[in-house]
Amino acid sequence: MATFSSVTSQHVLEALAEHDERGAEAFLAAHGFAASPDAVIVHEGRRYDARAVLAVAHKRATGRLATPEEFRSSLDQALTVLRRRGFQVTGAAAVGTSSARRSRTSAEPARRRPPKVERPTAVCPTCSTALPATGMCDWCD
Repeated sequence: MATFSSVTSQHVLEALAEHDERGAEAFLAAHGFAASPDAVIVHEGRRYDARAVLAVAHKRATGRLATPEEFRSSLDQALTVLRRRGFQVTGAAAVGTSSARRSRTSAEPARRRPPKVERPTAVCPTCSTALPATGMCDWCD
């Protein structure tokens, strides 16, 4: 199962740029994804398939493309990562909000935290895998 903690907002922006360059159908086909309208990133007025974009961002962060099967059990966690990185996520799977948020009246504005400043993830120069806190690659050392 993929963990998306090493994915930064920059990785997501790079994946969005690739999506724009290739076009939606070619982007999905190139990375082995089918369109899934239940999880969508809305960025600068454009809509993107959240699963495919996050999988490509994961590849940019760790060197390994997350597979569509890995999202079956962890989609809510994956979408939470995107929200924490400052992206707007919509769709049926994005409804997983707390009861406090659900009970908010429409007159009460939502409070948004400013995005956290992200440090670049340390990457092994040999195999391009995200390094653990020790700074030593588990695969190469």
